[in-house]
Amino acid sequence: MKNIMFFCIPAYGHHNPTMAVAKELIERGNNVRYYSFNEFRDKIEATGAEFISCDSFLPAVGSDVETGKKTLSTTEMTIVDLEVTMAMNDFLAKEVEEYKPDVIVADSVCFWGKLTARKYKIPMVVSTTTFAFNKYSSKYMKSSPDEIADLIKGQKRIKAELKKLELYGYHEKSIMPLVQNDNYTDTIVYATENYQPCSETYSKHYQFVGPSLITDLAPDKEHKRPLVYISLGTVVNYKPGFYKKCIEALKNEKVDVIISCGKAIDPGELNAMTDNVKVSQQVNQLEVLSKADVFLTHCGMNSVSESLYMGTPMVFMPQTNEQRAVAKRAGEMGAGIELRGESVSEIHDAIMMVLNASTYAENAMKCSEDFRSAPGPKGAAEFIEEAPHIMPDEDKANLRKEIIPGILELIYWIIMVALIFAIKPLTGFNGWWIVAIAANVLFPFYKRLSKRIFRV
Repeated sequence: MKNIMFFCIPAYGHHNPTMAVAKELIERGNNVRYYSFNEFRDKIEATGAEFISCDSFLPAVGSDVETGKKTLSTTEMTIVDLEVTMAMNDFLAKEVEEYKPDVIVADSVCFWGKLTARKYKIPMVVSTTTFAFNKYSSKYMKSSPDEIADLIKGQKRIKAELKKLELYGYHEKSIMPLVQNDNYTDTIVYATENYQPCSETYSKHYQFVGPSLITDLAPDKEHKRPLVYISLGTVVNYKPGFYKKCIEALKNEKVDVIISCGKAIDPGELNAMTDNVKVSQQVNQLEVLSKADVFLTHCGMNSVSESLYMGTPMVFMPQTNEQRAVAKRAGEMGAGIELRGESVSEIHDAIMMVLNASTYAENAMKCSEDFRSAPGPKGAAEFIEEAPHIMPDEDKANLRKEIIPGILELIYWIIMVALIFAIKPLTGFNGWWIVAIAANVLFPFYKRLSKRIFRV
């Protein structure tokens, strides 16, 4: 029996996959304290875990953020995470002393959970509710120009917060070790190996468990009329104009439509528009997806995983870089198409294409079979119980694979820069630009050759 601390950020998509894991750990005889927020109290206590409220440590946010009309930028979310870590420092010091945890399970972007584990040298398992991202899979993350500008502008503010963090005994020189996936940290990913991009590049410190759900539901697609489900998640979902376009697009089709519009919209504004559409602020998403024939989604990892688990193909409408990554991967699996625009005709055509082409449903059902054969909550619980996973030989090999290529690249560019400066004194010809072009052309061949020679 182990004492286990869970930490998560205040977001449904990050909490939901951990519920079945916490429940499984408790059923196996472990003690679980879940440090979360009042909004999630009922869900957490339903698993049997001890709920510890952290609401008092959260800074105030605007009403637009609370109602889903606006989301915080990456820089703002990072700074909030660091501020919460400092605010919780004394509280968590007492909790660690009193509870004496054997392992900490921290969401991948929950800094106060990760930093508590590091500060007190407690074994940690990272709970990754999106894909795991390393230098190979990061190609799936395509940030918008605004997101890139935010990251660049925000570096100075983030560094200032990291300096403040040092006063509390957390010595982080860069934000990257707190957000990136490495090959040495025990990590649960709620995707299968088939679904996780570039899964072969991750070490045995990773357990790909697939969707973690508490449900006995199975796909049930036998009904008279096709069912279309539309939801933009629980964060940025205040889009009454978009929902009206969806209703307009489908009102004359022989389909039934369920729209989950979020708590900021009065369903009464939309429900009277047509008889074949039902609008609610919230629905039992798994139950709806078990029957749905197509899902128009914002592409949160949780929503897409639930859709594929229930064999439901999708129309993708991603808004962030992570959501674009999820949409890209689900598209590669052949389980849906991306919405190219938000006009009535574009919405109509995308939904009807997925409904009428059976290949999308067939591919979604293949994903369902893969997901249902994954280790799931039991595999995640076993992985947590066995932490820390010490693999020195493999870790040394991984370190070699990461360090040697960087050293070889540095040597290559030092030589090329030296040639650029030396070509005129040696030859009398001012052809530095030829060397510069050649260096860039030859670099990919050099990388391949060095990998073969050093087997990295």
